Amino acid sequence: MTVALPDLTTPTTVDIVARRTAFNGYFRIDEYRLNHGSFRGGVIGEMKREVFERGHAAALLPYDPDRDLFVLCQQFRIGAHAAGMGAWQIECVAGIIEEGETREDVARREAVEEAGCTVTDLIPMMQFLVSPGGTTETVQLYLGRVDASAAGGVHGLPEEHEDIRVFTVTSAQLRALLDSGKVENATALLAIQWYFLNKDRVAAAWRK
Repeated sequence: MTVALPDLTTPTTVDIVARRTAFNGYFRIDEYRLNHGSFRGGVIGEMKREVFERGHAAALLPYDPDRDLFVLCQQFRIGAHAAGMGAWQIECVAGIIEEGETREDVARREAVEEAGCTVTDLIPMMQFLVSPGGTTETVQLYLGRVDASAAGGVHGLPEEHEDIRVFTVTSAQLRALLDSGKVENATALLAIQWYFLNKDRVAAAWRK
């Protein structure tokens, strides 16, 4: 049975009155003055908003289907600490997409740099906005096929102050991490949930 979706037509007007860079350091913050169309008709009155610019990212959940092992990372995050949550977050492999790079390039490179794993195959999961109310940042998620037999240890680039502990878990252990609430960041949560929703598809694609 086909289920009809509700009307999702949106207004088309977005009028940028002015834009300036309010801060430019390790990250950038742009200030906008704008108005936009209303669902009631007409436009919303002029408003001021700040947008955090940090680029776009690719993230990868490394998986060894032959051994049923996932490779995860754990590293310090100042934002998590400032939010009063666990400062050492359980994460996927991830990196910012630099000019001239593809998302796939970044996923494969970061798998080597952060987890010591070589990706032999990629399955795209999804692209999502991290926090659309305040930043342009997007993340493209992948599931990456790896050999996890030797995965582990501490990785990362010292010049980038990276200190990344790498560990492996089975699918049952991964589900326990998810259900226990120990995974607290959106990128890892979405990647793990995608896997469990699509594990039959993954098994068919990567069958021995």
